[in-house]
Amino acid sequence: MRKCSPWTFLPAMYSLFTAAGLWVVYFIAVEDEKITPLSSEYNFAGNAPPASCVFSQVMNLAAFVGFIIGVLRYLQLKPQVHKPWLNISSLVSLSLACFGMTLLSNDKELHNIGTYMTFGLGTLFCWVQSVITLKVNLRNEGRRAGIPRFVLSGALTACMLFYFALIAQRLHMHAARAQWALVIFFLSFLATFAIEFRHCHFEIVCTDNRDPPLSNFLRGVRVPVGPAIALECYKTVKLCRGECTN
Repeated sequence: MRKCSPWTFLPAMYSLFTAAGLWVVYFIAVEDEKITPLSSEYNFAGNAPPASCVFSQVMNLAAFVGFIIGVLRYLQLKPQVHKPWLNISSLVSLSLACFGMTLLSNDKELHNIGTYMTFGLGTLFCWVQSVITLKVNLRNEGRRAGIPRFVLSGALTACMLFYFALIAQRLHMHAARAQWALVIFFLSFLATFAIEFRHCHFEIVCTDNRDPPLSNFLRGVRVPVGPAIALECYKTVKLCRGECTN
């Protein structure tokens, strides 16, 4: 059995716990009789405490971890993408969508703006990532991951259009269902990053700037070399140190 990177669990656990947190907010609001079951939008469930406190925490954590996933995905694709603007635009759109999550959960006056940012830019992110998946074709799994992502992106777009159309017609009950579907499809899309994350290991490298630049270079960079090259490097460094001493 092949070894999987521990990072493969991050997208799946993120989607699972975010969805569970939103359901907890919904059930708290129903239990307190703040909303009627199956008749209101889930974000209305977070308008009054204690559900509002839980909703804010869930969305803030979801925004932060979602941004981390976006950065990791950007770093994963950076050496592979031939058109960097696609990768950069994808990261920017998800970052703004995560910022929209914090607006819709913490500021009632900017709630609608946060909703448009989250759903609109989140859907854009999904389409861009679907295209990148097929173009890059990591480990020859581009089609395996790309086709489900295109399907999810199409479902996201359809749900978003239905949601705004139903809101315009004041059909709030049906709009609530479309919004729930939109959230679940978006979380499902992010969970698919586990396919590529299982091949990657992300590390943070820290260096000590108190040492001379040459020492930092030799300490921080690890290059596989043969014995002969290593001996030549040692002689060169020794010679440079001798010249500096003289």
